Amino acid sequence: MNVVLLGPQGSGKGTQGELLAEKTGMYYFDAGAYLREISKTRPDIDEIVNKRGALLPDDMVYKLVRDHFIEKNQFDNIIFDGYPRSLPQWNLISEFLKSHGTTVEKVFLLTINEEETVRRLSALRIDPNTDIIYNLITNPPPPTVDQSTLIHREDDQPEAIKVRLSAYHTSTQPLVNELRSQGKLIEIDGTQSITDIHQHILEKMSQNS
Repeated sequence: MNVVLLGPQGSGKGTQGELLAEKTGMYYFDAGAYLREISKTRPDIDEIVNKRGALLPDDMVYKLVRDHFIEKNQFDNIIFDGYPRSLPQWNLISEFLKSHGTTVEKVFLLTINEEETVRRLSALRIDPNTDIIYNLITNPPPPTVDQSTLIHREDDQPEAIKVRLSAYHTSTQPLVNELRSQGKLIEIDGTQSITDIHQHILEKMSQNS
């Protein structure tokens, strides 16, 4: 089974993806983390993803994702977090998986409003020594970490977050509409507790339709 986790930045996709992978043994693919890693050696991607906080063109990100799974020889039992996030990306990855005899069975959309997204993301900080990401609200660093040394990324400033949200909705809403019309979309309130969301996902995954 392949599943997709959709939702705006800060909706909790990463937390749910990691929990789901731990519970099921599925392969967790965090598209954002993957692209940030690639950006370390690709200035063109670094400029778009990190400095401008924008989205990569559909064809570019698809090729990167495709090559990743070909290299790993992984086409099933995947949790996609943050990809696909547009209708063209959905069509491309669906055809790719189909060519390898698999498909996406479940798509979960975690919903939160813009105010909550900005509140959550504005609290993100990165430890420059370990690259660990903390949230000063929901997941603060331990006492052994000096908070004054943590980095507040430019794209986690409120105004940059709003730009990213606008780009997200522009690219993702057509996909959400299409999946909803096909009856593939499972919508979950992202403001619930982590445990409640996790249980809801597990329940829906156990259902045949």
